Amino acid sequence: MVHNDYSYELAPKFEFFSDRFEITSYGGLPQGLSKEEFFLGVSIPRSKEIMRIYRDMELVEQLGSGVPRILKTYGEECFYFSENFVRMSFPAEKVVEKVVEKVVEKVVEKISENQMKIVELMNQDSSISALQISKEIGISQRKTQENIAKLKELEIIERIGPAKGGYWKLLKK
Repeated sequence: MVHNDYSYELAPKFEFFSDRFEITSYGGLPQGLSKEEFFLGVSIPRSKEIMRIYRDMELVEQLGSGVPRILKTYGEECFYFSENFVRMSFPAEKVVEKVVEKVVEKVVEKISENQMKIVELMNQDSSISALQISKEIGISQRKTQENIAKLKELEIIERIGPAKGGYWKLLKK
């Protein structure tokens, strides 16, 4: 968005294919910026107002950090340069892999140590009871129930069947 040349009157293009995801920014590299400088992370945003808004909204971490992060995962071969546009092509399996990593990171950030222990116990024994969990972890039954409710709310676990005779299903590992 911030690197697109809007004088072409075209918005950046985002395309999903079965084997890849592509982003096309119009305008090619800014005048005076070489490919080598681009790959080093030299940043010349064309849309300074959009960049300011993104910075205010904390959507950009630091200027010039995007390309080096892309290179670390995908390499230079994901970039195609033309006089009129720059295209980045990301293999689908790597995009999915990165999305899964981010989702797992966010889920792990949101659950407590006791909740992690509960998930581990349920993974070891899907028919474990809340009473057994509370004894194993060393917390009250009430706290165990609260933690289980939070894990259900986060869609990490699901109870299949009744309290007696049912089992725990892990939705996210």
